Amino acid sequence: MEDNKQQKIVIVEDNADLAEIYKIRLEMLGYTCFIAYNGIIGLYFIQKEMPDLVLLDLMVPDIAGGQILQTMRASEWGKAIPVYVVSNLSEEDAPSDLRSLGIEGYSVKANLSDDQIDQIVNGILRPHDARQSDTPAKNQDKPTASVA
Repeated sequence: MEDNKQQKIVIVEDNADLAEIYKIRLEMLGYTCFIAYNGIIGLYFIQKEMPDLVLLDLMVPDIAGGQILQTMRASEWGKAIPVYVVSNLSEEDAPSDLRSLGIEGYSVKANLSDDQIDQIVNGILRPHDARQSDTPAKNQDKPTASVA
């Protein structure tokens, strides 16, 4: 059924219900997902799995998301892994160096609708598929058509 390797996503999110929702939605789209409920496990999975994308919450126990990103970017194994931040913090309240450390984008959890995480991930990992519809990851200010 699949003609190429499954893309891997590490979800670093301490809210178990939300992490499970992301995982289920993304696995239905064909991605392989790993959930880390704290920063230590997050770094472990990121280094072990070398994912195609990290969905990173900033406020997780043990090692904060900003520190996870700094650790990734300071290491050979984590320099090129795409990271998309999904946090309850507004970007203004987030660590100021996130953009300079290289992130694909930033969303506030409370502002995301159910299908936007799918659109964001597809926009990053399957840009040729995402071109057919606007994605919040790349077109935050454009209206998006919703398909029910």
